[in-house]
Amino acid sequence: MKTELKAILEAVRDGGMSVDEAAVRLKVSPFEDIGYAKVDLHRKLRQGVPEVIYGAGKTPEQITGILETMAKNGQGRVLITRLAPEAAEEISRTVPVDYRPQAKIGLVGQPREADGIGTVVIATGGTSDVPVAEEAALTAQFFGNRVVRLYDVGVAGVHRLLAHTDEIMGASVIIAIAGMEGALASVIGGLADCPVIAVPTSVGYGASFQGLSALLSMLNSCASGVSVVNIDNGFGAGYLAGMINHMEAKS
Repeated sequence: MKTELKAILEAVRDGGMSVDEAAVRLKVSPFEDIGYAKVDLHRKLRQGVPEVIYGAGKTPEQITGILETMAKNGQGRVLITRLAPEAAEEISRTVPVDYRPQAKIGLVGQPREADGIGTVVIATGGTSDVPVAEEAALTAQFFGNRVVRLYDVGVAGVHRLLAHTDEIMGASVIIAIAGMEGALASVIGGLADCPVIAVPTSVGYGASFQGLSALLSMLNSCASGVSVVNIDNGFGAGYLAGMINHMEAKS
């Protein structure tokens, strides 16, 4: 992934930015302490992706303060996860937020143009898994990835999944999201030639233990190339898929 630091150095090398201009960009304080938060201003410089705000547990006033600090330091595009609708409504009075209630995600600014090496395919076992899938999809899209959604293609009717073989075979990375017994990840892992990120969800009856059953099934997958994130962690899966989809060879 091309970080902002690398882009600055390449601009100096190619004559598009002076040494003094680059020095000013790099001299910005790495973080700003606003009392209740230390806003990481060098996240994009280090990792290529700016800091994301985790909305749960923060007041609307705190989130607004973080957003204003980011904007003041040149970060106008921000992703807010696990954002309650009431908080989104209050924040929108100060900062324009595109709120997606199903995913509980707030988008500030425009998503990055899709510039990954391929396509991120997101598949769910059932419709009940879609809120987690949308968190993954919107995260991946926001950070510059083309996303294809394959929803309700679980193993109870595996022909639904096999009808999308072309999308599966053509993916750069696949996110497989399922609750219950979590078998979808193994099935996809046995078909695809790309990395598969498995996301267990807290969907299922009593013995599913709020997603623990699916988590253990995915961790014990016999398919090679399957990795697993935490229960209901659509954001983590979407972020990781975006990193994979932007990999480049390092000399």
